[in-house]
Amino acid sequence: MTRTLWGSTVGKKTVMAVTGLIMLGYLVVHMLGNLKIFFGSDEFNGYAHWLRTLGEPFLHYEWALWIVRVVLLAAVVLHGVSAYQLSRRDIRARPSKYVHKRRRASYATRTMRWGGIILGLFIVWHLLDLTTLTVNENAQPGRPYENVVATFSTPYGNAVYLTAMLALGLHIRHGFWSAAQTLGAGSVRRDRALKTAANGLALVLTVGFISVPVAVMTGVVS
Repeated sequence: MTRTLWGSTVGKKTVMAVTGLIMLGYLVVHMLGNLKIFFGSDEFNGYAHWLRTLGEPFLHYEWALWIVRVVLLAAVVLHGVSAYQLSRRDIRARPSKYVHKRRRASYATRTMRWGGIILGLFIVWHLLDLTTLTVNENAQPGRPYENVVATFSTPYGNAVYLTAMLALGLHIRHGFWSAAQTLGAGSVRRDRALKTAANGLALVLTVGFISVPVAVMTGVVS
């Protein structure tokens, strides 16, 4: 049953929709947590410490955080693999006349495809920058607030983050509506509301995430 579902186009689209919604839920929570940086170092660092103690004493130190990481990793991998396989399947299904003259992909398709690649690369960079601190030259272990400020005090840090967040906004704008259609929530009467919700979510998340580097660049957060 599972193999049959995974092997079908509908199954892969469903996997993409569900994993996309899981990641969207995480992004909303993550953005709200990021905004704590506006309340100062103690507030932000305290929040980061709380994440590591979440679930204690039932769960050990950082267990809840690692559970979230594993779920997100699985969602990202399944989402990416499904997207790649659907793309290859779409190419194979094209008539032979498109072998030499390829049909131009739609704006939404190109945005989702390249946006996904940009976001995949950004996730790797983001982890190396603020989780492992590998590429953060002025990192202070155990001081998340100071590490965020250090990242957004560099031109390349801001360029990478802002580019990724704009790609994220476009990805959510198209992806949320597409997920709703796949999961059967779409209809003629609901389409306008779903598109409004998609645009609203994309705008709020993009502005929320971008507000942090902008605040560092302008000295609001330092």
